[in-house]
Amino acid sequence: MPDSTATIPGEVTDALRATIDAAGITENVDLIARILATGIGLGLDGSDRLDLKITTAALSEMRAAFELFAPYTQFPKVTIFGSARTRAEDALYRQTTEVAAALAAKGWMVVTGAGPGIMQAAAEGAGPENSLGVSIRLPFEEKPNAIVGANARNVAMKYFFTRKLMLVKESRGFVCVPGGFGTLDEMFELLTLQQTGKAEPTPIVLLDAPGGTFWKGLERFVEDQLVGSGVISPDDFERVLVTDSVDAAVAEITGFWRNYDSLRWVSKRLVLRLRHEPTDAEVDELNERFGDLLADGRIEKTAPLRAEVEDDDRLGLPRLVLRLNQFRVGRLHRLIRALNQLGSAQA
Repeated sequence: MPDSTATIPGEVTDALRATIDAAGITENVDLIARILATGIGLGLDGSDRLDLKITTAALSEMRAAFELFAPYTQFPKVTIFGSARTRAEDALYRQTTEVAAALAAKGWMVVTGAGPGIMQAAAEGAGPENSLGVSIRLPFEEKPNAIVGANARNVAMKYFFTRKLMLVKESRGFVCVPGGFGTLDEMFELLTLQQTGKAEPTPIVLLDAPGGTFWKGLERFVEDQLVGSGVISPDDFERVLVTDSVDAAVAEITGFWRNYDSLRWVSKRLVLRLRHEPTDAEVDELNERFGDLLADGRIEKTAPLRAEVEDDDRLGLPRLVLRLNQFRVGRLHRLIRALNQLGSAQA
């Protein structure tokens, strides 16, 4: 792929650097320069006006969304997806209100699409102080619901792709409530990102009304048609919890982070950062259970790797390092669940 700055004259690049300096920007200067250079490159490419309008709007929307989320980086967030058409008297509405309230009580913020139906139910359950909204501008949709609007904690998007980015990027858990094309689209995108390893592992709950069969029907379809025809692996759907229990949904979201903290790739090595250091015996047991996930070698305890030290990246946490077989990335969820169940993690 050609370098987007390759055709930009040197004096223009120097002028961009001078502009950055004049603006008083001192951090991430290289990335800011690339953003500006890409804009110049679009002009040099002769991009048509529609392409430039899409680029401008997308960048502006992402900036507004980043600003919305920035004050709340220290709070864990859960995104709740569901239909805008669900009525307040529906059991799904009550179920959503309850799960949002329970997560908010445990210190989580709730992110929604800021519309009516399930989105409003989630915002009502969490309350305005714990709600963030990312709405979409459509000619036939209502304005952002009053809960997220009460504290102006909403950003409106023109494009679905920028909205999807922000509904996923900041969250450490997801709850999908039965809905239509939009809800299913969001749910399948979550699964695709997890299956392909393009997103870090996170808990995904498919929550139904008590006694509901919506997600059970999907589960049967996945097993009979997708697994049955070989287009996905048998364990691809195991990363999802299908339940009609609010308590089980909350336990899945919060329990996923009991011991597991984060991961990072350092070259071909996968580093798993934990909250509690496992014993040597526990590491031996993990190797016995999950040796088939490894490209070679063993799962081992390690001090922070050089790249982590250079970036001051969560240096106080214990960690495990392994060389993961990339074709077994779908089973990474199983390893994380095992880490959360270690005796050393129950303190």
